[in-house]
Amino acid sequence: MKVVLLAGGYGTRISEESYLRPKPMIEIGEMPILWHIMKEYSHYGYNEFIICAGYKQHVIKEWFADYFLHTSDITFDFTEGNKMIVHNQHAEPWKVTVVDTGLNTMTGGRIKRVQQYIGNETFLMTYGDGVCDVDIAKLVEFHKNHGKLATLTAVKLKQQKGVLDIGGDNVVRSFREKSMIDQAPINAGYMVLEPEVLDYIAGDDISFEKEPLEQIAAEGQLMSYLHSGFWQCMDTKREKDILETLWQNENAPWKSWD
Repeated sequence: MKVVLLAGGYGTRISEESYLRPKPMIEIGEMPILWHIMKEYSHYGYNEFIICAGYKQHVIKEWFADYFLHTSDITFDFTEGNKMIVHNQHAEPWKVTVVDTGLNTMTGGRIKRVQQYIGNETFLMTYGDGVCDVDIAKLVEFHKNHGKLATLTAVKLKQQKGVLDIGGDNVVRSFREKSMIDQAPINAGYMVLEPEVLDYIAGDDISFEKEPLEQIAAEGQLMSYLHSGFWQCMDTKREKDILETLWQNENAPWKSWD
């Protein structure tokens, strides 16, 4: 099962750092938050990633191009024909496709643009700026058992995110974006999606959180996986500092890997 990561936005609310690089490449513990998210999925055996890039997409491509060098010990031997010897290889077992999905494309449009790489199969999708300690194996099992088109992870936090009206059977009755309602269940990403959801996306100017999810919810095809554990997005410098402090104190709840 492939993992689609949305990593193309401008990150204007954290412009102190995003003017240099895409928000998903801002570092927590000297590694991009995108890497942290990928390590989460990899812990559960999901190692094929499709990154929907846009703003400063070359930074993402260049980082992965050099990832082998970043994570291994290297000897550069200039005495024998400029040899490069790699020691202690620590590269991940990942297959990563980075796709330039456009500078101003909306989230739905970005997902639609990578349809050829997803293929006709169930896929995972999340945002490239939030970490979570959700059990992804249980999330996928939940999705398979209910048989509907889409599952999203829902958390209850005081945040301005996509707000959900959830019935007692975990069916999402409606999906509405950006509400000030305190402690309402919100969309935390970490979705499991059937390929049919791509049919709800008309083009580049479609936000996935608007018409597609609203329509899927209206049809009773959107389910919520309620998560009571840790989730934190990184929209602002303050939120970035929260994550950095947790990491430096070796108290990062999202670190499921050894």
